[in-house]
Amino acid sequence: MPTRHDRTVPLTDGGRERGGAATAFAVLRGHRGALAGATARVVGLSGLAWLLLTAAIFALAWPVFTQMRNQRLSYHYLEDPYLHDRSDLALVTLWTLPLFLLLLGIGSAALQTVCSRAVAAETGEAAPEDRAVVRSRLRTVLSVYALRGLSVWFLPLIAMIVAHRLTGDQLDTPLPLERGTLTYELVDSSPVAALFVAALLRLSLTLAPAAAADGLGPLAALRRSWSLTWSRAGLVRVLAFALPPAVLTAGLIRLVTQLALPLRPAVRTLLDDATGNFFAAYYAGILAPVVVGILVAAAVVLPFAHTAFAALHARLRPQG
Repeated sequence: MPTRHDRTVPLTDGGRERGGAATAFAVLRGHRGALAGATARVVGLSGLAWLLLTAAIFALAWPVFTQMRNQRLSYHYLEDPYLHDRSDLALVTLWTLPLFLLLLGIGSAALQTVCSRAVAAETGEAAPEDRAVVRSRLRTVLSVYALRGLSVWFLPLIAMIVAHRLTGDQLDTPLPLERGTLTYELVDSSPVAALFVAALLRLSLTLAPAAAADGLGPLAALRRSWSLTWSRAGLVRVLAFALPPAVLTAGLIRLVTQLALPLRPAVRTLLDDATGNFFAAYYAGILAPVVVGILVAAAVVLPFAHTAFAALHARLRPQG
């Protein structure tokens, strides 16, 4: 007899299981103090770690900023316009991006664990857990984020690299594809198709962190998320739960970044006066409003999103 994903589980008040949205709202209302405290701690510590990490990266990249400053002075002396080369900074960003993603993953995994435990308490499934169990689940959730990120973004990155090498404007391509041919058009449009596949795969693995916080291993959590998403009406529910947080996150980052734009000249002036390096101050000023936007969006959206996904996972997962 096939396993049913839409199950009925007794709640702490003896009633029948509510829908995923109703359970999420009940958790957010009944556990608002604990969730708000956990969010404040995680976002605060993440912001501090982000600041320290950024400062360390700027210190390591200081020779790049110094070279840019010296070149600017040289061009100014020769009365020539100076358009600084950002390629070295792009390489620094590329190599340090995994550190920031790891920081975001740790904070998100911590909040997912807290929200999943709150949902379990609301549905009457919570059990006493020691710190070792909680830390183990935190590591598992973080592993799920890493595996999901690798599986989702591997194909688009490969497609973009191949398309750039075969259809780009570089002169050193051994056998460039001829423009106008079907092969050229297919390769040139392959990154768009790969992004569509990545978005669909990301949607299919949305519930994996909640499954990991519920006690599954990393690979088992990914498999369960896939099976639940592609179960009867699963994709519609996951999409309905995923779209509002995505739209809210994009809107909040945009809004808060615009509101925080006055930080840009303030940070730039402060660092320029302290270090005498215009370029380091310039890029730090660019980053400041963006970081504020990301942290505010995380503080507002993540508790709701993680609670909603944990509640939806509890609603869809197989009985037992």
